[in-house]
Amino acid sequence: MTQTGSLCTVTPSGSKDDSAAIMDAFKQCGKNGQIEIVEGDYTIAKVMDVLNLENCDISIKGKLTWNDDIQYWLKNSISVTYAQRSTAWRLGGTNFSIRGHGKALFFGNGQKWYDQNRNNGNQAGRPISFTLWNAKNVFIDGITWRQPQFWHTFVAHSQNVTMTNLDMNATSNSQWSTVNTDGTDTWNSKDITIKNWVVTCGDDCISIKGNSSNIYVKNVTCYESGAMCIGSLGNPATTPDYVDNVVFEDITAIHSSNAAWIKTYPGQGHVKNVTFRNINFRDVNQPIYISPCIYSYSNCDSSRLKISDITWENITGTSRYNVAAGIHCSSAAPCTGLKFSGIDIKPKNGGTAKFLCSNMNSDSGLQCTGSCPANWKQQLDGNA
Repeated sequence: MTQTGSLCTVTPSGSKDDSAAIMDAFKQCGKNGQIEIVEGDYTIAKVMDVLNLENCDISIKGKLTWNDDIQYWLKNSISVTYAQRSTAWRLGGTNFSIRGHGKALFFGNGQKWYDQNRNNGNQAGRPISFTLWNAKNVFIDGITWRQPQFWHTFVAHSQNVTMTNLDMNATSNSQWSTVNTDGTDTWNSKDITIKNWVVTCGDDCISIKGNSSNIYVKNVTCYESGAMCIGSLGNPATTPDYVDNVVFEDITAIHSSNAAWIKTYPGQGHVKNVTFRNINFRDVNQPIYISPCIYSYSNCDSSRLKISDITWENITGTSRYNVAAGIHCSSAAPCTGLKFSGIDIKPKNGGTAKFLCSNMNSDSGLQCTGSCPANWKQQLDGNA
């Protein structure tokens, strides 16, 4: 790392770890400065945690490879508190930007993680690739991810964040699936803009979690994913979770589990004022879905987490089976203000689509064809 005034320049060392040089750049130029990580190959062998950035512009043109020392990362990745998750890299502060110029590549050696995880759930210590934490007034653009360790990105306790032109891909080439390689999850954050992303992942593409508000998502293409998701929320049940004012528009989902959906635990709080607009998809398991008791599919009608004022507008494409929508709202807090227009979903193998609905407003504009059982699963394995 070399410093000239307020500019810190990092070049590849050819060593087994470039993280110290990058951390030194953050220390010397992270306040009222510029950081340039020039083209070349860098190895990251240690966690990077920087929470005091201020008026800093970061330029990355190189390839950053996180090494595959699984035991190191399991022991040392940085806790982000949510559901015992942790991260390999955490950035926070005010007024900073990260520009990848379409050249920055973050490679997580994910295959090693997918193989050792063996299709299990959320392994403690398995690190999220990149986390914004207590970050305010942030711009991120032009970065590519390949084979992340876990979630690609996490935005927590942050405000006024714009993330544009990001390319993400987690694909396993072995018998083991990627498991939980979300594109992004927001939590305890507000005023977030996501535009022009392409995501291939084995889980939620864009997931809006508890206490997120004023989220705008536009022009995102998702492959092999859960596409546009609110949740999951309401766990633990003793802590209310809120999501308000979210717009997803101009979205494409290809061969995905769901397209435009909401998942909660039987908890407290609310989801209010969410719009899914211009969602087009091909071969999606169950495009429209609401569950108040995700994963356990029990105590479904005890949930007091209210879902209201949700709009689905111009939702078009093919479903894998004959269910276009499975909506079960809790009888303890029925859904109100659901609105549907321009819904054109056809089963890919022909026949008529079913729209299953329970405990929701009757003036939604959706032509419900039957009731939806409380324990209706998120993913189906055949026609209903």
